[in-house]
Amino acid sequence: MDIFKKCYTYTIANELREKGIYPYFHALETRQDVEVVMEGKRRIMLGSNNYLGLTTNPEVLEAGLDALKQYGTGCSGSRFLNGTLRLHLQLEEELAAFLNKTGCTTFSTGFQSNLGIISAIVGHGDYVICDKENHASIYDGCKLSYGRMLTYAHSNMEELEIQLQKVPESAGCLIVTDGVFSMGGDIAKLPEIVQLARKYGARVMVDDAHGLGVVGEGGRGTASHFGLESEVDLIMGTFSKSLASLGGYLVADATVVDFVRHNSRPFIFSASMPPANAAVALAALRYIRSHPEIVKRLSELSQYMRGNLKSRGVPIIESTTPIIPIYTYTFENTLLKARALYDAGVYVNPVLPPATAPDMCLIRTSYMATLTEALLDEAADIFASVLVEARE
Repeated sequence: MDIFKKCYTYTIANELREKGIYPYFHALETRQDVEVVMEGKRRIMLGSNNYLGLTTNPEVLEAGLDALKQYGTGCSGSRFLNGTLRLHLQLEEELAAFLNKTGCTTFSTGFQSNLGIISAIVGHGDYVICDKENHASIYDGCKLSYGRMLTYAHSNMEELEIQLQKVPESAGCLIVTDGVFSMGGDIAKLPEIVQLARKYGARVMVDDAHGLGVVGEGGRGTASHFGLESEVDLIMGTFSKSLASLGGYLVADATVVDFVRHNSRPFIFSASMPPANAAVALAALRYIRSHPEIVKRLSELSQYMRGNLKSRGVPIIESTTPIIPIYTYTFENTLLKARALYDAGVYVNPVLPPATAPDMCLIRTSYMATLTEALLDEAADIFASVLVEARE
């Protein structure tokens, strides 16, 4: 049988294109900002992970340009060989200090970070236990490891304990959870997870891709939010969200970080972050450190928009983060509503199976600290016209 048969019989994308509700690959014609031009029309951007709006910050932009001029466009090698810049070391040193850990290493992407950390730490005979709503990169990191993966229902601590009880005393065990869950916007039950980890001798890893810059003291993330920085063993995050760049990182005890550096195949066999990416991430980190008020502003705007949507009868899922999901329930209704919002001038993200149950599809909206109340009022009116008035 031709291995390409699956490609030629895959029809769903074309079917959605023909219906005019295909939601992906809309082309930006301007930079990532609170208002963008997409396919020739102005849209309010409520589908970005640029939580602090730093992709357009003058200090951050200048740092990227300076690095490009000084170091060129790329490193053309792995960190082991010719790919370590002083910039990488500065970024790692300052990020470790910011997150109150003794060690840090960076990866070329956030997805690669989870692949590289989990597969290095979890070996033959070990167990890794995951929340079922963890990011896909965590699942793939577990697959790449040689350990056994167990899962528990989302934030269900009773199920987590049942899975922990299955781990032999002779086996190592790592519990992995998102800090802020990217689709629902809810925060992991980290105090309970840490307590269970202590009880059963497990270690804890938090994927804080959506937590850094969003929650915690000065944006230090989920562990800081709960005052558990010393209790969380591994913290992974990305540079592509609050830090306005591209790449990922691990912070942990320096000895553990050194082990990962020398045993992580995705780290060893990948080219390092380009100079401009590292410089931008470092500049964004320094900006957050010196402007903690931007994190508070993000929280205030998110709360303002929650009130806006609820007052207009829009059916949101409650959260305390800048991720506000809106119920749209069915697959086709979600795509129809996302298209209607797009045409009306608001860009959002439709969330479909397998990321949700078939009858619990969502529109995911996310917010930036650089938005204004006026833009949020305009967007809320559009949401009401598309999601409430049309239904009535």
